[in-house]
Amino acid sequence: MTMANSEEIILIACLYLMVFLFGIVIGSFLNVCILRIPNKESIAKERSHCMSCGYQLKWYDLFPLFSYIFLRGKCRKCKAHISCQYPIVEALNGIVYILVFFINGWSIDSVIYCLFASALIVLSVIDIRTFEIPFGINIFILILGLIMTGLHLGDWVEHLIGLLCVSGFTWIIYQVSRGTAIGGGDVKLMAAAGLLLGWPKIILAFFIGCILGSVIHVARMKLTKVDHVLAMGPYLAAGCFIAAMWGDLFINWYIGSMTIK
Repeated sequence: MTMANSEEIILIACLYLMVFLFGIVIGSFLNVCILRIPNKESIAKERSHCMSCGYQLKWYDLFPLFSYIFLRGKCRKCKAHISCQYPIVEALNGIVYILVFFINGWSIDSVIYCLFASALIVLSVIDIRTFEIPFGINIFILILGLIMTGLHLGDWVEHLIGLLCVSGFTWIIYQVSRGTAIGGGDVKLMAAAGLLLGWPKIILAFFIGCILGSVIHVARMKLTKVDHVLAMGPYLAAGCFIAAMWGDLFINWYIGSMTIK
């Protein structure tokens, strides 16, 4: 290994480390959103505090991931247990950011996909807890979709069809079932994500989400006696992320297999 190659490896490792650190910082903010959005609380004005004793966290209590480890998952003042959700979301967001840049390369598209993934994490956790997808999260994804469409104006028709194709289908299901088969938030998610991904990937995302939902939820019902009510958002979110990262690979494989036949 030459000196130039070793320096390049170190540089790349430092870049990915920076991406991870940035990801866990954003992950800390995601925890604030997960906690406060369902309660209609401000995500900017109120200072972070212990949910048990009200102790306002100091700056040295707010290092993402590391503060939780240093404090051993307990409040500095009252020693109450801190939910493991906090380090999990922070670490997950950091890992996802690394994955996005590793798969998609160093581009503005990767930045958009990172923000998209963060929004999917927030809506997934909130949907699991409340069976609702916050409207503001879908608006945020829609804005990302508009930016992505603007960056790829040559494919604007693909993105516009993506906005309508799956969301239109799910809207019909929503109307016919009167919201019992699928939620209104899921319909809006498919519209916003469809604009961002384009029609081939959003169709793939919907199929993946439905498969994951049917398999995993049935297994959860049998193993944990979880309620039969299905929060579809997390599975659709997983489908969207998989389609965003590996959609072209799946689609090209499928087209190739059909051509061979």
